[in-house]
Amino acid sequence: MKKVLNIVLASLFAITAAFVVWAVVSGGADVAISWNLMWFYTLLVGAVVCILCAAVANLVQNPAGLKKTGLAVVIVVAVVGAAVGIALSHEGLKIPNAEGGFFEDPFELAISETGILVTYAVAAASILATIVAEVRNVFK
Repeated sequence: MKKVLNIVLASLFAITAAFVVWAVVSGGADVAISWNLMWFYTLLVGAVVCILCAAVANLVQNPAGLKKTGLAVVIVVAVVGAAVGIALSHEGLKIPNAEGGFFEDPFELAISETGILVTYAVAAASILATIVAEVRNVFK
């Protein structure tokens, strides 16, 4: 199973790298940026679904872990909810686009900002977890 997951991870990384290279090489063409955003949204939805499915699978396999499963689901919902709340609070925000105008669709702006904020939260949590784990290993 670990081999399969490593293959899936490598494939997702390769696809992401290809989209990023395409966007850079094309000079930020609208088509390349649109496909990059769609890929990002797909990864974001996939990550949320995987987290929720893993929590449910853990619950089925280990009913004693109900507290941990519930806590994980609450944390995911809280982080995404907070990101959506922050993103929707910027109603008058004007973000310039490449043509000299502004992005004006509030839904697109909110979705993009939500994804970015969730990514920042997950990155910060990962760094914090790594630091805590290493400090604990030092004192063992």
